[in-house]
Amino acid sequence: MSHGKDEKKSKDLTGELNSFKKYQSVNLPGGNIAPMNMNSITGMMPNLNGAGIPKMPKQKSPEEIKEEFDKLKNKLEDLKKKILKKYKFTKFLSILPKQMLPLFAEDEGMPVEVEKTRPELFLMCIPEDHFKDINKIREEVVSMIKETKENIWLMIKTEVDLWHYGLDSKFDLLDGVGASFPIYDGGFLGVLRLANIHKSLVLRKFEKYVASYVIGGSLVRGVAGKDSDVDTFVIIDDTDVKRMPRLELLEKLRNMIYDYIREATALSGVKNPLNVQVWLLTDFWQRVKDAEPVAFTFIRDGVPFYDRGTFIPWKLLLKMGKIKPSPEAVDMFMKSGEQTDTLLKRRMLDAMVDIYYGIVTPTQALMMLAGQGPPEPKIIVQEVKKILVDKEKLLNQNDLKVLERAVKLFKDYEHGKLNEISGKEIDELKIEHDKYVKKMKELRKKIEERMQEHEAERIEKEAFELMKSIFGNKGKNELLKDLDKELVRKGKIKKRMLGIAKDVFEIKQRVKGKKKLTQQEMHKLSADAAELSDAITEYSQRRDLADIQKSVKQIKYGKEFDKKAELMFSDDCDFLIYEGKIIKIKDGKIKQSDEKELREASLRTKKEIKMSLSSETLSAIRKELGDFTVTM
Repeated sequence: MSHGKDEKKSKDLTGELNSFKKYQSVNLPGGNIAPMNMNSITGMMPNLNGAGIPKMPKQKSPEEIKEEFDKLKNKLEDLKKKILKKYKFTKFLSILPKQMLPLFAEDEGMPVEVEKTRPELFLMCIPEDHFKDINKIREEVVSMIKETKENIWLMIKTEVDLWHYGLDSKFDLLDGVGASFPIYDGGFLGVLRLANIHKSLVLRKFEKYVASYVIGGSLVRGVAGKDSDVDTFVIIDDTDVKRMPRLELLEKLRNMIYDYIREATALSGVKNPLNVQVWLLTDFWQRVKDAEPVAFTFIRDGVPFYDRGTFIPWKLLLKMGKIKPSPEAVDMFMKSGEQTDTLLKRRMLDAMVDIYYGIVTPTQALMMLAGQGPPEPKIIVQEVKKILVDKEKLLNQNDLKVLERAVKLFKDYEHGKLNEISGKEIDELKIEHDKYVKKMKELRKKIEERMQEHEAERIEKEAFELMKSIFGNKGKNELLKDLDKELVRKGKIKKRMLGIAKDVFEIKQRVKGKKKLTQQEMHKLSADAAELSDAITEYSQRRDLADIQKSVKQIKYGKEFDKKAELMFSDDCDFLIYEGKIIKIKDGKIKQSDEKELREASLRTKKEIKMSLSSETLSAIRKELGDFTVTM
């Protein structure tokens, strides 16, 4: 099928892939509302078997078709309700496009005089289980239709009848069903429409290179639900491809065909996922020769929506027992059976390894909660015994034995000493694993509560000691008052620090109370306490620096008094700092000193030191510097 009258066809599949020809979306009137899409979808249908879909002498616009369908649908609303009330198992009810009348009239054996009246083709689809009741259902539904006084021709089909359209190469009839206007749909018609539209898009691009387009999976097996995936298979004839590597060809085909999935989903208006598998013809034959189960299942269950004489012969040959695996394929399948024992042993060992990690990893997590680093597997038993068994009393000896057994088995396996393990041992290990992990979860809660208590005690103690170092050895209430009076009200720290200090002093009670702190609350309070500590420490450092600066006096010396030195007073001695030297002066005596002694003396010095120069100190400075002046 070409895109236009003047468009030239590509010479081969490679040219088709490399061409710029691309499907252009049909502009649907009114968006993607299913009944409104049908006219556009019908126009997309490929010309199959040379017959195509008959066109009426005068084509109506999509708006006209929608308007006519809406009127008809309203008229048939009561009919739909009656049918569904009587036959709740109905899969769907729909009206087929008018242009399908000649094809279905021939297939149905409709009398010529009836066909001339141009009746509406009303399709009722029921489950195959009710096939034996079709005649009875037909009589009752025909009676219901007569009450509508509409010119309607009733067709009752099971899903198997619809599949037979494909198996009988009546693809144009399947197209007509897929393009029908839904009166009621339990989901079956929608997925037919989805697959049919995707097929049309693929055919429009690749034309004669599609060998088969087949639908399979749960839908054709009759076990699909409303939300089931739609499984389709596209087989591309690659026998004429000469200029492109086969893997590159397959990748390009897949990308293009997968792109059409979104287009088809939008046009169909259904949400069922469309899964498409793309196979090259030569690859598929190889799969059949190798007796690949997927290929056999595909041929056995699949229903063609389009076929160029490839799929249906396969299906008949398989049914006749003529498609047989090669001797090599038989040998390969036999060998896989012989490998069962080896595979089972391998998987048992894999299960043991999984159980080992299922025991060791939570144990490492518990050790981290207890404030330890995650121990390596080779020392984990000893570390757990020391911390969780002996020290914290969280685990007992039986728990330790479970860990020991798992670690020993893994070490034996790792060192090549353990080559197989029985299913009974795996079952025992799994039971022990489940009990152990359950206990780990319980212990995690206990450890978190215990660690929270420790953290709360630490936070409160640090804040308490820090505030006492500033305001003296007082009670909590007095410290809070001093914090407010001396620091908060004077703007030396932020106002919110007072609230944080109150929360910190209450943290132990809150942690042990009935309404415990959550991990998030504890984390926030810990961060706030750290901010309070930083603020008070910064204030203390600023104050100490100011005190130190008060205890330091500037000295000028030299002929022009252009040189500078510093004199620092302390409780038990004074220090002279000049030209990179530090001189200690005590009782008029001079001694070389260093930064360490200077720093220690400054820390011991009282905040309110009385700064005075004795005659001994003045003499010592004059002896060291000569004439000098001091700025007091």
